[in-house]
Amino acid sequence: MTIALRLSAAVVLLAAAAPLAAAKAPPAAPAPAAPAAPAAATLGGPLIPGVCLLSREAVLANAKVGLYASQRIRQLTEDAQAEVNADRKPIEGDLATLRAQAAKLTPDQRAAQEKALAARFAPVQAKAEQRTREIEATRAKAIDAIGVQLQPVIAAVYMQKGCGLLFDRNTVLGGNMGNDLTAAVVAGLDARLTSITIERENLPAAPAPAQAR
Repeated sequence: MTIALRLSAAVVLLAAAAPLAAAKAPPAAPAPAAPAAPAAATLGGPLIPGVCLLSREAVLANAKVGLYASQRIRQLTEDAQAEVNADRKPIEGDLATLRAQAAKLTPDQRAAQEKALAARFAPVQAKAEQRTREIEATRAKAIDAIGVQLQPVIAAVYMQKGCGLLFDRNTVLGGNMGNDLTAAVVAGLDARLTSITIERENLPAAPAPAQAR
């Protein structure tokens, strides 16, 4: 039945919120072993004064406020999922009843009941999609709020270390990483704050799609 496919899709409409620092993709399958490179080819070299590195993703993943925010958003996601599940459960029960009685119904009767179930499911689907948008808006707002507190910490550590140029650590292919500011920035942010207020954003409902004539 058509309605069965639409109902099963609701299970994945509200995906778990991603952590504040996105996880890296798993490494690709290893290529066939190549001959060992000579030791001279190993990347490294002298420390370059004034050139510093920072990973904002690692700061968010390791700082106490980042860990708190990820946990809080996960909790809000679970609450929203429970809300959608509660709305969906009675419809799924009626769908199971319809399946059990399908052999006794005429095609017109089945079609009418499927249409009625689809009409009941539509607002549940809309709520799931809205909650997903709200969780993502909440996550973005939390990152922005942490960023406001993070920037002065970065500036202070940058000055303290005598930096003249700052690179994203994640774009560096190799070299002397001695001027990596990440750990110092995490410590500075931990000293500044460990949590922030995070509540689920309330967004206006998306407009209903236009009915086909």
